[in-house]
Amino acid sequence: MLRTALFVCLFVCLVRTAVAQQDSIYVRGTDTLHYTYTPVSAAATTEETQPADSLPARRPSFLRRIVNYFSESTTDRTFEKKIDFTFAGGPSYSKNTSLGIGVLAAGLYRLDRTDSVTSPSNVSIFASVSISGFYAVGVTGNNIFSHNRSRIDYSVDFKSQPRDIWGVGYEAGAHGEKGDFVEKRYNVDLRYLYRVLPNTFVGAMLGFDYTTGKKFSDLAYINGQNTSYTATGIGAIIEYDSRDFIPNPFRGIYISLVETFYPKPLGNCGESLWRTNFTADFYQQVWRDCILAADLYGEFNSAGTPWPMLARMGGSQRMRGYYEGQYTDNDMITFQVELRQRVWRRIGVTVWGGAGNVFPTLADFDWSETLPNYGIGLRWELKKRTNVRLDYGFGRKTSSFMLNINEAF
Repeated sequence: MLRTALFVCLFVCLVRTAVAQQDSIYVRGTDTLHYTYTPVSAAATTEETQPADSLPARRPSFLRRIVNYFSESTTDRTFEKKIDFTFAGGPSYSKNTSLGIGVLAAGLYRLDRTDSVTSPSNVSIFASVSISGFYAVGVTGNNIFSHNRSRIDYSVDFKSQPRDIWGVGYEAGAHGEKGDFVEKRYNVDLRYLYRVLPNTFVGAMLGFDYTTGKKFSDLAYINGQNTSYTATGIGAIIEYDSRDFIPNPFRGIYISLVETFYPKPLGNCGESLWRTNFTADFYQQVWRDCILAADLYGEFNSAGTPWPMLARMGGSQRMRGYYEGQYTDNDMITFQVELRQRVWRRIGVTVWGGAGNVFPTLADFDWSETLPNYGIGLRWELKKRTNVRLDYGFGRKTSSFMLNINEAF
């Protein structure tokens, strides 16, 4: 009886094992094939055979989302979207404003999204504040109409900043003692241009400038003039522009002559004033991913121009590395040549050299007072052909870092 029970138990175990493993023996002639498989559960089978796209997507990390955001920002989406914006923020620095933090939005758009020949319009919105007490907000852009028949250029900004002041003239900037004050400035510049010949435009401009100075260390720096001035300018423009993309040209020529009249009744300058601005720029590829850019600029003001409207050398566009306003006078001429080399993906570098001079009139121009300028820069492409630039400029007894958006010229 016990043997029978043991046999039954052994038989049951063998049957269960066979069922579980589905052992099979297949015999053909003298060949014997023995195979075994173990069925999996229905739940496991369902999970393994479920389509991958029906599974919950794994959320990318925060750092990966940032990388993806900026990776897509250099793709031209102006044919798909009404306006393609990219936002960025971070530390900023210049010799004029000290260390600060800034945010900006750079946008590209096309008024006619079926026009693939005309370069896209652009707009930049910025705001910044620094530890020196500087703060600024503004917007700049170029609105290009279909087939480049006409365009509107605009710039609106407000700035408040503690400033250094040396007085007027080369001697004051080179050897005078430095004072200080706080400057608040509202500036509006609107320009309309209409194409009359291939790459040739004529147009008009309207400008408004209000500047007030406060907390002067010594009022002698402004030679008895008012501390606040308002001026409204009306001007005529003629331009030749064959640049392929205004914020960052790879090729083309840009020549601009702007004549601005400031009527006495539309300000408090005490008399009617004139200003002439001349710009000549050239862009050419010299080898793979390298652009040669050259810029000649002149500003000429009429006699009697008040201190806030005089030509100021330095800043983030021309004569980089000089404190904007250390060298100030009625007239100014600057020249610079720059090599712009893309190194890897979004990263590029630049090197430039140039010179500049401030003087009261052309008859008083003195070659010995010409100031040198040179420097190096790093570029990072925030949007397609819209760069964030870090420049380090050198001059006579001066140097400075600058962080800004778009190329200097």
